[in-house]
Amino acid sequence: MSTVKTRHVFTSESVSEGHPDKVCDQISDAILDALLAQDPESRVACETLATSNLIVLSGEITTKAAVDFQKIARKVAADIGYDNDDLGFNANDAEVIVKIHQQSPDIAQGVNAETSLSREQGAGDQGMMFGFACSETDAFMPAPIYYCHRIMEEFSRLRHTGNYPFLRPDAKTQISFLYDGGKPVAIKSIVVSHQHTPDMNIKDLEALAHQVVNKVIPKQYLDASPDVKFYINQTGRFVLGGPAGDTGLTGRKIIVDSYGGMGRHGGGAFSGKDPSKVDRSATYMARYVAKNLVAAKIASVCEIQVAYVIGQAQPLSLNVNTFGTGIVPDAQIADFLLSGQLFDFRPARIIAMLGLKTPKDWSYLQSASYGHFGRSIFPWEKLDKVEAIKAALLGR
Repeated sequence: MSTVKTRHVFTSESVSEGHPDKVCDQISDAILDALLAQDPESRVACETLATSNLIVLSGEITTKAAVDFQKIARKVAADIGYDNDDLGFNANDAEVIVKIHQQSPDIAQGVNAETSLSREQGAGDQGMMFGFACSETDAFMPAPIYYCHRIMEEFSRLRHTGNYPFLRPDAKTQISFLYDGGKPVAIKSIVVSHQHTPDMNIKDLEALAHQVVNKVIPKQYLDASPDVKFYINQTGRFVLGGPAGDTGLTGRKIIVDSYGGMGRHGGGAFSGKDPSKVDRSATYMARYVAKNLVAAKIASVCEIQVAYVIGQAQPLSLNVNTFGTGIVPDAQIADFLLSGQLFDFRPARIIAMLGLKTPKDWSYLQSASYGHFGRSIFPWEKLDKVEAIKAALLGR
């Protein structure tokens, strides 16, 4: 990302909770929630596949909890709205196949504190994770992905009221923002593709799309570009959707889950993984730190990369990039973070700081649709380190 005063267009997308991949993410995370509620030490790597009236659950789970995997999967799908045969995917009578076994002991010995070489909880895998924040929105998220999520959330809310019976669960949206001088200034185009009943009048969906956009998008972005182009159900028909229209898998929407392509991504999915997996916990920690740094006005854009090796607690490396917007050198910020003075990137300390084994007033299921970042309900979104950062880096 550059702060040079140039004009460019950046596009992000979001999908609804009824998108087939998101159905799978939510099932995997609902299973994780159920396991952690009974046994916070559960080790979970749960993968879901969903297609025409079939749900397959697989993966590695080691736990003392006793849960009904089939019941959880059916409830998630039904709550989304897949509860009748007309959709080609009915939670009430879909076949559910469970193929789950225990976590590999070779992995466990590197993660468990009592068997790891460092005698403390090690990372559950190797890899690099990224956290990102910017000052474009009040949520410290890039504008394109943030407003895409809000559009999809509003469509979902309206669908669940029952007042728009032509809406079905599967949907997507996409927004192209015009940037000038590194800041979003106008919207160039908005795409909405929403599954619908066979008898829907396209004019009704077009009117609803404009209603949603006018409610969700700040007026300044629409007024700045009077020729905003709308693309509503461009194929002309979107009746068959969800898992019946396109097979879903856990972990296939990682860019939708994170920053819409604006911040980098390490490649590891989040859903279905317990917090011993640094793919999830370290990514949340990196976002938490980046957001507090931007809120402290240390920079207007901040990206943090942290890397691990399986079985080791301390990260292999930590990199800070403020893209030329920082008022403190990036290397100084990185040294401060690595010192452990305020933030500790060891897996056990991340889990404790963010309460990731024992969710309170939030759930992993909630994170599995409409983005893992940018919503205040999650502990990695709290802004409780701003003053401490200012004191440490600015002396005030």
